[in-house]
Amino acid sequence: MKRDAFSLIELLIVIAIILVIAMIAIPNLIRSRISANEASAVGSLRTINEGERVYFSTYNTGYSPNLQSLGPGSDGPTASAAGLIDSVLAGTGSTSTKNGYTFTYSSKPDTAGRYNVYTLTAAPSKPGTTGVKYYYTDQTSTIRQSSGRQAGASDTPYGQ
Repeated sequence: MKRDAFSLIELLIVIAIILVIAMIAIPNLIRSRISANEASAVGSLRTINEGERVYFSTYNTGYSPNLQSLGPGSDGPTASAAGLIDSVLAGTGSTSTKNGYTFTYSSKPDTAGRYNVYTLTAAPSKPGTTGVKYYYTDQTSTIRQSSGRQAGASDTPYGQ
């Protein structure tokens, strides 16, 4: 007897096998994506910290007043557009979003108008989907992490 096609039962078995494989693979894919976003967030924090060190030593005003000041400009490097980080990470003003994380920058001038301190946080744009860890850093360049809540200066340093 010659068969030209698959039977309905054979097709259903193949579909069931594909679904089982997908059920196993998709959670691993999501975890991998979260890990990649978290690693990218830490790398971005390091980039911003390094940009702040260069800004501090170059412009004699302390640290930058916002993230946008670290970003590129059209007229070459200036204190308001230093070109130390990319335009995506610089964002607009004091916030930016990159690879599933939202970065929030804060800096306040002292009485002489110098920005001697800053804080920077990285929070998942969609907690549980784009990331589960929250990060914090400041002028000390120590990156701190927390799971499930906004990180702060007293949280565990990253990598410990």
